[in-house]
Amino acid sequence: MKKLSARRRHPLAAVVVLLIALAATGGLYTAFAPAGQAQADETAQSLAIDEGKKLYSVGCASCHGTGGQGTSDGPSLVGVGAAAVDFQVGTGRMPAQQPGAQVPKKKVIYSQAEIDQLAAYIASLGAGPSIPTKSQVNPEGADIAKGGELFRTNCAQCHNFTGKGGALTHGKFAPSLDGVDPKHIYEAMQTGPQNMPSFPDTTLSEKNKKDIIAYLDAVNGDDTENPGGLELGGLGPVTEGLFSWIFGLGALIAVAVWVAARTAKAKKS
Repeated sequence: MKKLSARRRHPLAAVVVLLIALAATGGLYTAFAPAGQAQADETAQSLAIDEGKKLYSVGCASCHGTGGQGTSDGPSLVGVGAAAVDFQVGTGRMPAQQPGAQVPKKKVIYSQAEIDQLAAYIASLGAGPSIPTKSQVNPEGADIAKGGELFRTNCAQCHNFTGKGGALTHGKFAPSLDGVDPKHIYEAMQTGPQNMPSFPDTTLSEKNKKDIIAYLDAVNGDDTENPGGLELGGLGPVTEGLFSWIFGLGALIAVAVWVAARTAKAKKS
């Protein structure tokens, strides 16, 4: 009995063995890292907000107010979300070059890192749509036919059925979507910039937005087949009618002149 009792392990021996195994495999780091990682992420976010506030004070506050509350020269940015900032600044529309019926797209003056900082600051003012992830805007595996149906129903009235854009009232216009970054198309649907209505997930789901992006990528892609004829920019019946009017009427006038000249010549002879 004494020999058996002498061979019994100490009650804490199993715990010691487990700790050694965890240390050897990195388990201790895994167990304690999440708290430290969360703190590091929070610190990085705070720094981004601080840097974004500095950028905002220099480039945006004169129109949108020192706290984003808006002024007579610019709307409130409270609650617009990071997606609105990424779209407006990432396409060069903001800061606006000059007031007008619509702010056009122009050269981007901020780096993506600075845009992210501005977006972080504006997002801190109030909850709003966030910047979409790469998987959300990747058209791979989407339903192109469904995207075309959704686009023609919700977007073609302004952007044309192939996304070539079109004129609106009072000097406004729907821009062309050809060559636009899929991320910015998604953000435009989320936030409804300028004259465009917003399409939240309750109206167009995340999958619906992805389908629309896939349709635009397909219809304006390099591999798109033209069924034939003159495309005329794909702008629809207005350009087609204008083309027919100018060249058709011109051809009729040319024929009439030729017939008149031949008739006059015949009479002289």
